[in-house]
Amino acid sequence: MNFYTQQHKQYCGIDLHARAMYVCILDQHGTKLVHKNLPTTPDAFLRVIAPYREDLVVAVECLFTWYWLADLCAKEGIAFVLGHALYMKAIHGGKAKNDKIDAHKIAVLLRGGMFPQAYVYPAEMRATRDLLRRRMHLARKRGELLAHVHNTNSQYNLPAIAKKIAYKANRDGVAERFADPAVQKSIEVDLALIGYYDTLLRDVELTIVKTAKHHDANTLYLLQTVPGIGKILSLVLLYEIHDIERFPRVQDFASYCRLVKCARESAGKRSGTSGTKIGNAHLKWAFSEAAVYSCEIIPPRRNFSPD
Repeated sequence: MNFYTQQHKQYCGIDLHARAMYVCILDQHGTKLVHKNLPTTPDAFLRVIAPYREDLVVAVECLFTWYWLADLCAKEGIAFVLGHALYMKAIHGGKAKNDKIDAHKIAVLLRGGMFPQAYVYPAEMRATRDLLRRRMHLARKRGELLAHVHNTNSQYNLPAIAKKIAYKANRDGVAERFADPAVQKSIEVDLALIGYYDTLLRDVELTIVKTAKHHDANTLYLLQTVPGIGKILSLVLLYEIHDIERFPRVQDFASYCRLVKCARESAGKRSGTSGTKIGNAHLKWAFSEAAVYSCEIIPPRRNFSPD
């Protein structure tokens, strides 16, 4: 975990919500200059920080509402720091908790060099990354429908469906396997939704691929030359990593991808592992899938004895 340690004249901590934000501005000595609730509008934010804009840094927790504020600070030339939500336990552990207290704690952590940083993803690629994540959500919903068809088939102890119904040509006659009209209707609904998801996913994937070729066609091509990495996995790796240079060490990158287990130790005794939910879940999925596919493509090595 990286902490923001740069020194500034003023530190602005914001507890940001969809319709309101509590702003706390501290000076170098920790004196409160501003501590008030505001509507979440650019005009209100710029107006309240106007007297303190010289050498000001702004910090918010990494929740879904931070995009507009990060873009506004970039446009106005104001330093902006994004706080890692799972590491900011200091704002959740007090006896009392509200927006006013949280804003002050964020500013204090920022001033003290203990503000845990998250990556501020650049605006020009952010929307495409979000669309790709939405595509993954839709693909999982499609997978749930396919699983429901097979589960229903097992529920009625019918012979296994011989062909993969993931392909449209193999779905004819699947609903008719069931004698009960209500079950038939349930399966017909599943198959109709699967067909709709097929069309929707193709359209979304086409849009993402076109945009990705505009953003970084060379990296996209190089990723697909790796055995086990195809179109979708290359897109996930491209947009979730973005800039590999932001990871100083290989260990940092592996940790970010949730590919390592972090030990919990105290007084020389180990009490298991921790941090399984900290990191990028999309990259963990992509590397796990790539490992499985690569094993199918690359034949296993044979171990020969020295004799």
